[in-house]
Amino acid sequence: MDEELLTIGAFAARARLSAKALRLYDRLGLLVPAHVDEVSGYRYYRASQTGRARLVALLRQLDMPLSLVADVVGAEGAEASDRLTAYWADVETRVAGQRTLAEYLRGRLSGRSSDMYGKFVVETVDVAEQVVITETRHTLADELPPWIEASLNRLECAARECGGVTGAPFVVYHAEVSMESDGPAESCVPVADEAAARAWAEARGRSWDTKVRVEPAQRLAYTRITKAQVAHPQILAAFEAVEQWMAEQGLRHAGPCREVYFADWEAAGPQDAVCDVAFPVR
Repeated sequence: MDEELLTIGAFAARARLSAKALRLYDRLGLLVPAHVDEVSGYRYYRASQTGRARLVALLRQLDMPLSLVADVVGAEGAEASDRLTAYWADVETRVAGQRTLAEYLRGRLSGRSSDMYGKFVVETVDVAEQVVITETRHTLADELPPWIEASLNRLECAARECGGVTGAPFVVYHAEVSMESDGPAESCVPVADEAAARAWAEARGRSWDTKVRVEPAQRLAYTRITKAQVAHPQILAAFEAVEQWMAEQGLRHAGPCREVYFADWEAAGPQDAVCDVAFPVR
């Protein structure tokens, strides 16, 4: 036997991994043995593979999914570093939002809900009548963020044929969106030319379940939240805070709740304000 080859047990000990993990990494193509005996099926590894094995193990300690681990270890130099950086930025965004939710839930469970609601500043704003082009979809919570991004991009592109965008895009929730309830949700982009919008929808909108409607002038009760707080389920705390404030002020619902996106999402950091959580009120 070539002296440079190690049995799976010896290599596992050197790499500080279990034989079970090595078999899994082999099946996924993350760490393929240097040699597999055709008769016995035994796996053998080279000592030089130890560095890759430890890198895989360290990335897994960051709770990185195996598919992303494969992308990182398969890249080279700066590209591998950039992929890790992108993954960790997503983790920090999620954790920042979860921290906010945890603070809110601790207050709610301890009977200090009013203190937690106080972390959200709720105000009202009057919004003028506006023509909007919309796209509607039944979607669960895990599918919602990519659909919002894609649908708003499509509508903003379409707005060029409808006189241009005249206000912040928003998403209306006609029913709850969660892992059990699929809405529907409606993406909306205000546009300048109602006639052009109706012509566009008639010609192209049916495949996207797109409509044109006039949003009436209305008053919104809203709270402004950061990019980190937008993530589900953290955003639920903001919705509840606005509803609690409405009850305290004696205001009633005058329409479905919504999220108004007024900032450049891609350029914003986790703590930058990007969205208003709002309810039409009367």
